[in-house]
Parts: sequence; C-alpha cells; structure tokens
Amino acid sequence: MERLTMKGLELSECFYMEAVKPMLAQRFPALCDTLAAGLAGHGSECYGYDDACSTDHDYGAGVCIWLTETDFERYGTVVQTAYEETAAAWERTALERYKIPARRISAQGAGRVGVLEIGAFYYGILGTDRLPQTNREWLALPPERLSAATNGRVFEDHAGVFSTMRDGLLAYYPEDVRKKKMAVCAALMAQGGQYNYARCMKRGEYLAAELSLSEFVRAACSLVYLLNRKFCPFYKWMHRGLKDMTVLSEIGDMLMLLTDVTDSKQKWQTGQGQADGRLLIIEAVCQVIAQELHAQGLTTTGDTYMEAHAKELLLSIEDEELRSMHILRDS
Repeated sequence: MERLTMKGLELSECFYMEAVKPMLAQRFPALCDTLAAGLAGHGSECYGYDDACSTDHDYGAGVCIWLTETDFERYGTVVQTAYEETAAAWERTALERYKIPARRISAQGAGRVGVLEIGAFYYGILGTDRLPQTNREWLALPPERLSAATNGRVFEDHAGVFSTMRDGLLAYYPEDVRKKKMAVCAALMAQGGQYNYARCMKRGEYLAAELSLSEFVRAACSLVYLLNRKFCPFYKWMHRGLKDMTVLSEIGDMLMLLTDVTDSKQKWQTGQGQADGRLLIIEAVCQVIAQELHAQGLTTTGDTYMEAHAKELLLSIEDEELRSMHILRDS
C-alpha cells in the first residue's frame, strides 16, 4: 500500500498552526481564550489510520474549531466564513509544500471540520451533550460512538470547556459497566466461536458458520478493548486498533490467522471437522483472553469455555440492576 505524504492529524495541526490560528488571533482575538481546536470525530484520519486509499474522499487540510454556545451564536457564521477563506488560501501551500491537493468533501463528510458548537459536536456523535450520570446511561452509549467522540487530538483548549467532556468520557466506564460489557463479550465468544461455529459447519450451514465466526471475532476484539480500558471503534477499525493495545495486542495477529485457513469446508465435508484449523485458533484466543481475565483479577475459573467467565463476571457486579440483566444484554 502506498504511504501518505502526511497523515491527516499531522496535516490538520500544520494547517491550524500555520494558517488558522494566526487568522483567529488577528480577526477574532476575543475568542482565543475560550475556543478549542483540534481534529476528532468520524473518519480514519481522526484515528491516524488513514492511508493512500483514504485520499479519495474527505482528505485534505481541515480542523475543528469548537466554540461555546454563547460564542457560536455570536461568532459562528463569521468565523466559518473566515475559516473557509483561510482553507482556500492555504490549498496552494498544501499542494506545493506537502503535495496534498484541495480537500474533497463527500456528502457523508460534510460538517466534520470547521466551526462547531461544543455541545452540538458531542450531541451529534453521542446523542447527548453531557456526561453519563448513571450506569444505565453509560451502558446505553455505543462504544463506537464513545470512540469517535474521544479520538484524534486537541491542539489547544485554554478554557478547558471542550476537554472537560472529553476527559470525563476518557475516564472510562464505571467498573460495573465494564464488567457487564465484558460478560456480554465473553458470552458471545462462547456462543459464536466455541459453540455455534462447529455446529453450523457440521450441519453444512456454511454461511451461518461464517456469521458465527464473525460474532466471535467482533466479541473477542471488543473484550480486548475493554481489558485495555479503551473504547472499541467502528467495526472497520476494530482489528486495526488492536495493534495499539498495551494488553493482548497479539490477539490481532491470532485472529488474522483465521483468514489463512482455507480448507475448513473440506474438512467438515470429509468427516475431519475436528481438524479444522479455525477451531484451534478459536480455542487459543479464548485461552489467552481467559489468562488475562485472571491476571486482572476479574475471574478465577480454570474453565477455558468463555461462558464460565461471563457468568463469573456477571456475578461480581455490585449494581443489582445490571447484575440481573440477561447475560447477552448490554444496553
């Protein structure tokens, strides 16, 4: 894969420091102590995952300027106009200095950069503009949305208004919520990988088997994020993000091995299903994750069947409402 001349996050910071920040200081000095600037939200560039494929849409100089509600009402329109003028003028610099063409905005990418009201930014991603107050409120927020709301980088935030919400989210789930979500993941790993995959293959339901395997992979990835106290991103980036994990980053490589097994269907058709290499990988992944659950003092069972870990996690939850929820329910 061809490498990018410059990653989106780096380009965004250059654009801000070289062009947008001086413009704001000159034309809107009253805002400089209250605004925040950076790049966060939807898009591979906000994770640092953008590559040459990413340049076909929404790639190019762009930065988020987050304003308080009061400042946005008073200055939002004029600052947005000034921002657009600055971006257009800086396109030549980007092309000549960094070999980066003008930003092409897709229909889905509109409104991701430019002048944004702080509360509206969070509400647009999370469906709320305040920190969750209860375990149920935390449980109801999809992890991929929490991930999008807290990714990227904040270049400046002197007043700290934008970062107060961001830091509160990054403090992570209350422990009972984390345990409930881990219990769901462990149960889905058992159901999808250790139970249903083999049964579907044995019956010749090969598409159902692939779906079962997909559920296992998704649940295993999600559990690794939870063990690292990180929010799991949109499914497209779940596996990629495992490389950045402090704990169990090797799970990404182990799961990748599933794509190398090409004779599973043949094995089951010839009565050699137990020799299916995918079964060995599934069990290895479960064993490694079970060991980490032990290491973090979350479970004690010696069983490598992940449902046993799910039940133990559920029983350790102090919040009676969460503890009494169905083992597969996490919202």
